[in-house]
Amino acid sequence: MNFQELKKLENHIAELKEMSANHNLDLSEILNNLEQKAIETKNHLYENMEVWDKIKLSRIQQRPTTLDFIHHIFEDFLELHGDRLFGDDPAMVSGIATFEGMPITVIGNQKGKNTKDNIHRRFGMSQPEGYRKALRIMQQANKFNRPIVTFINTSGAFPGREAEERGQSEAIARNLREMAGFGVPIICIIIGEGGSGGALALGIGNRIFMLENTFYSVISPEGAAALLWKDATQAKRAAEVLKITAKDLMKLGVIDEIIKEPVGGAHIDLPLQSHYIQETLRKALQELGHLDKGILRQQRYDKFRKIGEYMDEILVKRDN
Repeated sequence: MNFQELKKLENHIAELKEMSANHNLDLSEILNNLEQKAIETKNHLYENMEVWDKIKLSRIQQRPTTLDFIHHIFEDFLELHGDRLFGDDPAMVSGIATFEGMPITVIGNQKGKNTKDNIHRRFGMSQPEGYRKALRIMQQANKFNRPIVTFINTSGAFPGREAEERGQSEAIARNLREMAGFGVPIICIIIGEGGSGGALALGIGNRIFMLENTFYSVISPEGAAALLWKDATQAKRAAEVLKITAKDLMKLGVIDEIIKEPVGGAHIDLPLQSHYIQETLRKALQELGHLDKGILRQQRYDKFRKIGEYMDEILVKRDN
């Protein structure tokens, strides 16, 4: 059974429930059997999802946003605006909150919940002022010794001409450099798309986590397909080759841990997904909270230096 057939089964169950209620029929045994079959099928399908299915799930509009998680995980969130150079960027949210009584700085890409909101937030694609705002808030966190938590969910930095004119690449590069040198714990969580430098600008952390159905990549599957095969419709093929899912990146040592999602995706049960993230944050902060600034910096440096390392095995044939 595939996802379309599962959807038909769920619709059939809904129709039987309506029929049972309207005509006072006892269909409880049939419904129980069908619901059990639907649960087993759903579990099987999500445990054996293809890469492209995960990519699509990471992009759906119903997926929880940074603000959704902030309001479910943290208390007393106070959003801070502006980069003090040009303006504010609604595609990037930042502010101060508390996590189980601990002061925390929270920053993240923000997508919209509908078409109008997405246009306002440019589908989570930040301009330079967004990255400079994030840096300003992170510098404040470093000054006042507050841990930094970032939520990453963007297809990439905003590609418009005005962004390039205002120094898009420089803003991203400065974030990478400055985050590497901060003396506070930095925890990064990919909650949807993790695309290119737009994601990496919030991704230099002591701990990097990914939700189960997300991806993290130097380029989108569509972009890779256009470059490799001059055909963006080969995106599904590119996604397989790139090794960009949470499971792939865990094997490659790029991330530290995969945060599980409710069956069906993060959007199915926001409180449960928030609980999973909360547990992961609590553990990470306990591990990092007692480390001094020098160790935190060195740990971050070592972490990123190791990415991409490999060992050549030289086989020497000895003469008997």
